Amino acid sequence: MQQRDNGGGTEAQAKDVCLRLLTDRARSRHELEASLAKKGFTDEVSTAVLDRLEKAKLVDDESFAEQWVQSRHKYSGKGKRALSMELRNKGVSNELAVNALDLIDAEDERQRAAELVRKRFRTLHLPDPNGPDARAERDKVVRKLVGMLARRGYSQGMAFAVVKEQLDRVGADTEDFDGPDSM
Repeated sequence: MQQRDNGGGTEAQAKDVCLRLLTDRARSRHELEASLAKKGFTDEVSTAVLDRLEKAKLVDDESFAEQWVQSRHKYSGKGKRALSMELRNKGVSNELAVNALDLIDAEDERQRAAELVRKRFRTLHLPDPNGPDARAERDKVVRKLVGMLARRGYSQGMAFAVVKEQLDRVGADTEDFDGPDSM
């Protein structure tokens, strides 16, 4: 690797910065470019180093996107909408993002949403179905759960369906529950 230094640092220094960042976790090319620019490396040095790292398969946006989607869906409970936004913010191309998101099918996403709701049930006070304000209390719980799923990137329709299904499982009264329009 040449030791060009155009005032912002050498290629060897830029490579060291990238390799240090890559030891923490996989990163997109865009993330590495931004880090190098922040440290004052020229575009010429950054491009040369990143091209070499791509050639060596140390920087691979496709692999990064797939790993990111799997990890964030499994461990953080993110839905496709949130994951798409995260990939966009990481500079992953739309085509690579769509391909990575296709790894999560609708049933996987629904199951993960149901897990999140079941976990959250443990900390929520479910209303007494025979209580005086049963419907209002149930609706409050529904809003909390749907809001939690929405913040994680699940669609409103899926969120309401999953919450209703989980409420039915625990014996809550959902006979008059029509979803988002009933609130």
